[in-house]
Amino acid sequence: MIAIGEIEAARERIAGAAVRTPLVRLPTDDAATEIWCKLEILQPIGSFKIRGAANAVRSADPALVARGLVTASAGNMAQGVSWIARQLGVAATIAVPDHAPAAKLDAIARLGGKVLKLPYADWWECIERNRVEGVEGFFVHPVSDPAVMAGNGTIGLELLEDLADIDAVVIPYGGGGLTAGIASALRARSPQTKIFTAEPEGGAAAAAAWEAGEPVALDYQPSFIDGSGSRRVLDAMWPIVRELIDGALVTSVAETAAALRLLAERLHVIAEGAGALAPAAALAGRAGGGHVVVIVSGGNIDLSVLARILKGETP
Repeated sequence: MIAIGEIEAARERIAGAAVRTPLVRLPTDDAATEIWCKLEILQPIGSFKIRGAANAVRSADPALVARGLVTASAGNMAQGVSWIARQLGVAATIAVPDHAPAAKLDAIARLGGKVLKLPYADWWECIERNRVEGVEGFFVHPVSDPAVMAGNGTIGLELLEDLADIDAVVIPYGGGGLTAGIASALRARSPQTKIFTAEPEGGAAAAAAWEAGEPVALDYQPSFIDGSGSRRVLDAMWPIVRELIDGALVTSVAETAAALRLLAERLHVIAEGAGALAPAAALAGRAGGGHVVVIVSGGNIDLSVLARILKGETP
């Protein structure tokens, strides 16, 4: 659990990089449930990752940062690290899995980051080992760095200031850093609020660990939901997450595509696959009723994929 004081300090530290994003109600036909969307798609890089990246780099030893920044990311943390590196005038090297979408790779390039494509298994090892072999620089772990989690936790502070009596919060689960940060803030300030993770079928590692009581390996099946889902939860993160959440939810790829369409139709915003996971779980009723907050974590999606979804297809 991240101390609330660290999260409050992070809010001051990331000022000028991350913006305070709006919390808006999603119009639905369910009178028993109000779904409120935290629109992290409106961050400068289109994702919440700017919060953790900014806090980690701004709290690090400047001498280490001057050697350049390094991370391993499917795309959004890559953009966060590249954005901060550009602001500081240092190099950024990004290890990405070989299935990373073109929209995210193009964004990294626009921000000046150098892309290093790796097979999925090798990329995952970078995350597990906290380094990219053969690359020098300050490694910003996309998930398990306490400073990254504290930066993510600033979302929780904003939620509690913007909406009273939150019954549940649903958070898309990738590596667990977003969950750990937000949940730490909520447990400190609103312990009665239920906290759920959301993942896609074919990669619901947190749900599998929740059911088994420990991390287990899955036959991971990639989908257009590239920012969430994995073959196994990170061992270092699971003990933290397990104590903070009330359940782990799973949505189908079709449900997630439908939620993405609904966000476009009714809120006029574009989410990526991972960003539509929490709304999909809430729309299916899996988070219960009352005031349910969903984290729309990012909006970086290939336009060709988006076009297919908006036409009613499920990629």
